[in-house]
Amino acid sequence: MTERLKGYFMSIALTLCSALLATAVTALPAGAHTGGSAAAWEVKAPPGSSPTAVVALDPADGHPTLTVRRADEQVLAPSPLGLVTEQADLSQGLELTGRTTRTVTERYTSTTGKSRERVARMTEARFRFRTAEGARLDLLVRVARDGVAYRYVLPRSTGNVLRETSAFTLPTDSQAVINAYRADNELPFKRYESAATAPAGSYSMQALFNTPGGYALIAESDLNGSYAGAHLTHEANSPTYKVSLWNDEPIAVEGSLKTPWRTIVTGDLTTVTESTLVDDLAPPSKVRDTSWIRPGPALWTWLAGGKEAGQSLAAQKGYVDYAAERKWPYEVVDAGWYYKPGEWDVIDPDWQTNSWMPELVRYAAAKGVGVQVWLHYTLLTDPVEREKWLSTLASWGVKGVKIDFMDSESQERMRWYDEALEATARHHLLVNFHGSTIPKGMQRTWPQVMTMEGVGGEEKRNNTAEQLASLPFTRNVIGSMDFTPGAFHRPFRPNVASDAGELGLTVLYESGIQNLAGTPESYEARPEARGYLEQLPARWEETRLLTGDPGRAAVLARRAADGRWFIGGTFAGAAHTADIPLRLGAGRWLVETVTDGSAGLVRGTQVAKGGATIAVPVIADGGFAALACRWHPGRTTCEN
Repeated sequence: MTERLKGYFMSIALTLCSALLATAVTALPAGAHTGGSAAAWEVKAPPGSSPTAVVALDPADGHPTLTVRRADEQVLAPSPLGLVTEQADLSQGLELTGRTTRTVTERYTSTTGKSRERVARMTEARFRFRTAEGARLDLLVRVARDGVAYRYVLPRSTGNVLRETSAFTLPTDSQAVINAYRADNELPFKRYESAATAPAGSYSMQALFNTPGGYALIAESDLNGSYAGAHLTHEANSPTYKVSLWNDEPIAVEGSLKTPWRTIVTGDLTTVTESTLVDDLAPPSKVRDTSWIRPGPALWTWLAGGKEAGQSLAAQKGYVDYAAERKWPYEVVDAGWYYKPGEWDVIDPDWQTNSWMPELVRYAAAKGVGVQVWLHYTLLTDPVEREKWLSTLASWGVKGVKIDFMDSESQERMRWYDEALEATARHHLLVNFHGSTIPKGMQRTWPQVMTMEGVGGEEKRNNTAEQLASLPFTRNVIGSMDFTPGAFHRPFRPNVASDAGELGLTVLYESGIQNLAGTPESYEARPEARGYLEQLPARWEETRLLTGDPGRAAVLARRAADGRWFIGGTFAGAAHTADIPLRLGAGRWLVETVTDGSAGLVRGTQVAKGGATIAVPVIADGGFAALACRWHPGRTTCEN
């Protein structure tokens, strides 16, 4: 054998040995920081990012914990991990048998949300634990530039899951913006100066905390029928928020199990607000061809016309005419259309032959408007009935369904979601869930989901200015939110004196189908608002937080495909002049603002450099809308 060949084979042998050694090292609990009594292992974000997760195991009783840091400050204090099944306590008495690490990089295109093109880069560590009796628990931890997430993996069943021991313990003096939990996720958000002293009770998994290490939004991702939805339980004067499952019901498990991701979106307020981490953690799209999925504004007819409109073909044609004039791509027919004429909540047994819906769909299609329709979810619980309703609607040319009143996050109801999502995708029907859970990654996996309620929206009569200024940093971070803004005619709005603030909500709140809730008459009475709404694009390419203070103020800018930036702002508190930084890019921008004047809406125009600050007058509990485009000599408007 020549010396060259000897060197070649020696190089191969060394490479193989190095690879085997690396595998052996990562499979062992190497790199542990003993630091006293507990062994601890760090999981760091990809290079250039700041969050660090620390998994620790107490040798005294073998219970695991998770700590999250940013810039040497705690975001999450040591917090318990684990779950308990029928056959094993996987929250204590654990020993680490192995650990591996990999980098996860995924690129995907979103049909809705804050941005279209997305890149997710995360470090993933798998910790393999077992009990003395041999029961296995794997802990997967992912760390990205905008947060930390973990999930449990049971390689083999140890019976049904009885409960989680997971919890989030906040550092001392953390503030909270949280909402009490209810099945429909619609209770208002409130701000508390101390997370520990917030009232005892149950809170939604969309809880925002301001900690020494930055903001932290507690959420979950990849929730499906293999599990149940979770919420947070808080005891008085405790910094800990425990994870509780739906009605404390056991989770039925057959074979192996992956739980939803317990997610901490963290960073400065800009990072949290602009984050797509909840979607990034979810499985890729199950819909191969998405060419039929088209978001866009809609004229929603419930708050505009109520029950009468729901049973009137003539009224619906009038709404279609108005949507066509505005070039809005959709009109939504709410409850009543399949009820017997003149009766409410009584389904016409011959609805497939008696309904005027096919005529409305044909009428709308001729004018370039798609029709979406309301359904009570109970119509879709039986597989045969579900197929009858969805196939009929698809054959008529209906573009989407608004499915209402699920009002549960039980495992059984999540299994129903799985079935409904598959069926609507198969029939090419867009989906808007009302009386529902919140997205939790659903929109990445099932991109026909345009929006979901899970919010105290425009229908509510008890909203506050604080609620309006909390939603961009809580519920709407997680996914599309059907707040249904634009109901200028409603006297119950917390911003009832600020039409400019109401207009700004149509941009401030992201929804794949932005259901505009006003009457045609209310829009005609406000030509500045009508003109602005006519400019709304079908979707957003990018989102930026310009300024904000959760529960007090929120101003976001969203970029359309043509390069224009739409800006919406809302404020709680006294009238003032708001200073708005233009984080839009270098160069000169023409900015058209719509604000409140003594005689109605007022349009103002100014030219400013990117990065500069503009002054915008805001009335008490009010807001504004704006449109920005590249300025050049002679350009006086951003309207197309």
